[in-house]
Amino acid sequence: MLNSEKNSTGAAVWCGNPVNNTEEPMYPYDILPGIDLYGIMLCAGIVAAMLTFRIFSDRRCFSAKLNNFVLADGVLSIVAGYGSAVLFQAFYNAAESGRFEITKNTGATFYGGFIGGAAVFFAFYFGIGHFAFRNGEHKRRAGEVLSICAASVCIAHCLGRIGCLFAGCCYGRVTDSPLSVYNAYLDARVVPVQLYEAIFLAALFAYLCLRLVKKQDKCLPVYLTVYGVWRFFIEYFRTDDRGESPVGFLTPSQLTAVVMVIVGAAALAAAAAADRHSGKAEKENGAE
Repeated sequence: MLNSEKNSTGAAVWCGNPVNNTEEPMYPYDILPGIDLYGIMLCAGIVAAMLTFRIFSDRRCFSAKLNNFVLADGVLSIVAGYGSAVLFQAFYNAAESGRFEITKNTGATFYGGFIGGAAVFFAFYFGIGHFAFRNGEHKRRAGEVLSICAASVCIAHCLGRIGCLFAGCCYGRVTDSPLSVYNAYLDARVVPVQLYEAIFLAALFAYLCLRLVKKQDKCLPVYLTVYGVWRFFIEYFRTDDRGESPVGFLTPSQLTAVVMVIVGAAALAAAAAADRHSGKAEKENGAE
C-alpha cells in the first residue's frame, strides 16, 4: 500500500514535504521501509537498458568478448553516472540554498548522469578497448555499439521519468487543467511534465529500435538531436528551481539541450557527408 495521507480537502497526498523540512524523505511513495517506487523505476530502467543492449547485440552477432566488455563498461558508467547526477543536483541545490551538501535526500539530475556516464563510457571503451581488442573489433563496431547504447539509455530515461512522477520531483507549472496531477511539495495541481516526457521517450525508443532493426543506425546523434529539441521546449512547462545558467534567459537544462542539438546535428551532417562520399567512391569504382 502506498504511503499517503489526506489533506484538508480529503484528497490523497504524498507524505514528506521537503519545502519546509529537508530532513523528510524526498521520495514519498514507500512500498516497504527503504523501498520506494522511484528506486524501483530506476532499477527497472537499468534492467530494461541491459536487455535492450543484449537483444540487439545478439541480432548483430557481437562476439562474447565485445558483449562482456560493453556490459562491464555499462556498469561502470551507471555507477559513475549516478555519482555525477547527484553531484550536479547538489550544485543546483547549492545555487538555490547557498549551501553545498550531499545527503541521502540530495536527489539526482538526468543531465549530470548523462554527461558523467557518457564521459566514463567513452574513456573506458576507447581507452581500455585499445589494449583489450588487438584486432580493433571495438573500433570497427563502435557505430553499432553506440546506436544500441542510445536506445538503451532512452528506455532507461523513460522509466526514470515515471519514477520522477512517483517521487514528485521535476514537476511542472501550477495549473487548473483537468490533465494536471497533485503535487504535495507545492500543495497544488501541476502539469505532469514527467509523464509527458516518459510518453515522448517511449515513442523515441520505439523509433530508435525501428532504426536498429532496419540497420540504419546513427541512433546516438538522432537521440541527442531529437531529445535536445524536446527538452528545450518542455522546460517552459517546468518550475522546479535548478539554478541559473551562464545565459540568463535559458535554464541550465535548456543550455545543455542546445549543446546536445548542436552536437547531434553536426554528427548527423558529418555522417550524411561520409555516406555521400562513400557512395560516390563506389560508383567511380564500379565505372572503372
